[in-house]
Amino acid sequence: MSIPKGIVKTPLMEQYFEIKSKYPDTILLFRVGDFYETFADDAIAASEILDIVLTHRANGCCQTVKLAGFPYHALDTYLPKLVRAGKRIAICDQLEDPKTTKRIVKRGVTELITPGVSINDSILSHKENNFLAAVHFDKNICGTAFLDISTGEFLTTEGSSSYIDKLFNHFSPKEVLLERNKREIFKKNFGEKLLTFEMEDWVFTEDTAECRLHKQFETKNLKGFGIQHLPNGIIAAGAILHYLDLTQHAYTNHIFTLTRIEEEQYVRLDKFTIHSLELLNVMNEGGGQSLLKVLDKTVTSVGARMLRKWIVFPLKKIEQIEGRLSIVEYFLKSSTVKDLLEKQLNQISDLERLISKVSVGKANPYEVAQIKIALDAIIPIKEICLDCSIGSLKQIGEQLNLCSEIREKIQRELSADPPVLLSKGNVIAEGINGELDELRQIVYSGKDHLLKIQQREIFQTGIPSLKVGYNNVFGYYIEVRHSYKKKIPSNWIRKQTLVHAERYITEELKIYEEKILGAEDRIIEMETDIFNSLVSKLSKYIIPIQINARLIAEIDCLLSFAKIAEQNHYVRPQIDASRIIDIKKGRHPVIETQLQPDELYVPNDIYLDNDKQQIIIITGPNMAGKSALLRQTALITLMAQIGSFVPADSARIGWVDKIFARVGASDNISLGESTFMVEMSEAADILNNLSDRSLIIFDELGRGTSTYDGISIAWAIVEYIHEHPTSHPKTLFSTHYHELNEMEKYFERIKNYNISVKEIDNKVIFLRKLARGGSKHSFGIHVAKMAGIPKNVVQRGHEILFQLETNNQKKGIVPSTKQLLEDHNSYQLSFFQLDDPVLSQIRNDIVQLDINNLTPIEALNKLNDIKRVIKGDNKASGIFIEN
Repeated sequence: MSIPKGIVKTPLMEQYFEIKSKYPDTILLFRVGDFYETFADDAIAASEILDIVLTHRANGCCQTVKLAGFPYHALDTYLPKLVRAGKRIAICDQLEDPKTTKRIVKRGVTELITPGVSINDSILSHKENNFLAAVHFDKNICGTAFLDISTGEFLTTEGSSSYIDKLFNHFSPKEVLLERNKREIFKKNFGEKLLTFEMEDWVFTEDTAECRLHKQFETKNLKGFGIQHLPNGIIAAGAILHYLDLTQHAYTNHIFTLTRIEEEQYVRLDKFTIHSLELLNVMNEGGGQSLLKVLDKTVTSVGARMLRKWIVFPLKKIEQIEGRLSIVEYFLKSSTVKDLLEKQLNQISDLERLISKVSVGKANPYEVAQIKIALDAIIPIKEICLDCSIGSLKQIGEQLNLCSEIREKIQRELSADPPVLLSKGNVIAEGINGELDELRQIVYSGKDHLLKIQQREIFQTGIPSLKVGYNNVFGYYIEVRHSYKKKIPSNWIRKQTLVHAERYITEELKIYEEKILGAEDRIIEMETDIFNSLVSKLSKYIIPIQINARLIAEIDCLLSFAKIAEQNHYVRPQIDASRIIDIKKGRHPVIETQLQPDELYVPNDIYLDNDKQQIIIITGPNMAGKSALLRQTALITLMAQIGSFVPADSARIGWVDKIFARVGASDNISLGESTFMVEMSEAADILNNLSDRSLIIFDELGRGTSTYDGISIAWAIVEYIHEHPTSHPKTLFSTHYHELNEMEKYFERIKNYNISVKEIDNKVIFLRKLARGGSKHSFGIHVAKMAGIPKNVVQRGHEILFQLETNNQKKGIVPSTKQLLEDHNSYQLSFFQLDDPVLSQIRNDIVQLDINNLTPIEALNKLNDIKRVIKGDNKASGIFIEN
């Protein structure tokens, strides 16, 4: 990058813009003395993000350049703000001591940080992974990969764009890499919320990707990773490694494997479901808690991150689920074991990220000591696991690696309480190196030696007030008051005159000074060499320590489940291969924690199966608890399949493979989508992906359109789910459309329930209890009154409601023409049976048709007859036909 017009070519500006030219898409933090400075456009951006002063610097005659900076020691304060603003940061440091050169100080970029690539503790969230993602677009399929460089976790897969979108929602990548000129495709499939970075198209080729992956893993093929059948996933993974090269992250030994995301092992949760069930975050800021917040009683960072993944990746294999549940039950039955494990876990720092720092050469003495403390804590944890009779916990114990050799080496060589900075000294223990011990003796005994010199000179000169001191200007000196000037020996050299005294230096003091200062430099040099050698040995244990970290995380998550189960009185669910969900006295795991101490949660039973009670239609007024009941059923099912105990008296869960939840209305006006469009998009996703083992939650579908349209589409969707030719997914459908209660008459696996209320003296009391049968009233006006609507408005509402109920001639909805004609190959929606002779005539004509023997000409003639009938009555608009 050439120096912009109007900026004078001073040596500093030439150096800055030369370095900036190599990193044009970053904010360059340029070290100048004790400050990190930004210039020109970078300064404008930095001042806005960091809220620091934008000023000007003199740059030649009548010229200035924009400038914004902050003290170098405040880097950890300002750097996270820049990264969270989506900026890529290049840190340019001084590579030499300004005192040692007469030319401009040599500078260079020592670290390049992006939102997706960082190991800086001040940037990272301890309870979340920091994933960098890449996506590769093929014809009808996408490949993707995810890497957290701070932990070494590297994953890949491929699938439809909707599947990749789901993964983006699960992993929440901080940055996504894509091929140049594919931004519009990316935007179409994944929207604009994700931060992206475009790379050259040659990076996204199979040969380039495979070559880079082979280099990383030192392999000749990728069969050992089980990803050879994922060419698009391989390309995405290769692009990520190439990006690490671009951002100068050369030390990546901790990235030792590439794991395939096995979709078939986990319950499918789309982004609507995660949002609707408030699994990770609440819908409304400042209101309530997420399921994660309730379940997270972990004490380690690795455990917190794993729990987050468990919640969005529930298991499908009964054996794996039972393994987790058995460990939770064991912890609950043995409080001694639980307490001991928690005590040991509290001693374990973020082992996963600490060992990653060792790999990239960023670990400091204090962090190495923390690794040793963690390895010490693992010893009793391993013993507890091995002594356990629970097979799944015993397996964890067998896999834990004590890393005894390196643990003992750190214990032996590192001082008991090492500092963060090597330059602070006292890093290496005594007895490791004889020369180091001697040098320390020289430095640490310095005061004694100087005191001896001082006492000797007092005796020899007869000057009782003589003092030996030190300053940074001319080192060690002897200070004598003016009154004793005549007693000064001739070989002393005067260096400074004060108001009341003179300062002198001697040859002896200069020699001692050189010895002391040389010893301090040599101590730092020797400690650095010994420490680096120790870290090099520690780097051989990266893989076993990473495995340890993940096993510790698993124990921490299961211990968290045990603690919350004990605290909130959860029970062990029964997981089996049936298609039954049978929950007795189930409770909402989040809502019950937010009640007042004297307020009890009203539990409810839910029974669903694929054969007798597949679909439950729930009616009842607002605020009665319909949404809570729907959510708690889904949450209890999900909690069971992540291996947690559940809030109920008992729960039998026939494992589900998909959970769909469409709860609450959410506008997306910024994208031009109405509430109803969002509802229909989410509903379409459910209907197009349901399976025989799905659990579906619909809450108030159709509120975003007119009443008749809403009733029609709600009826049609429930009917479609019931009559699906291959799957009978278990479904909870809450609604205010009481007309849907008619469906129970015509569809054998649909049952009506309502949330009970009592109406006393024109007041509504919510019982929050699920009862058999449909509700006949919505009590909307009562709820409006409770909300504080003015009395005259409420009264007028009662009057209008009475008129509508009196004049309403609608008698209900009949099943679709499919049922009426008993034609199992047809899929037509219902029409309203109004008291209208025209509609009655059309209906009767259609019912009497012999469709199997109807010729095309006869069908057209019949359609023409119906058209003429309709033209005779403009109100005949109640027929809905879907092909």
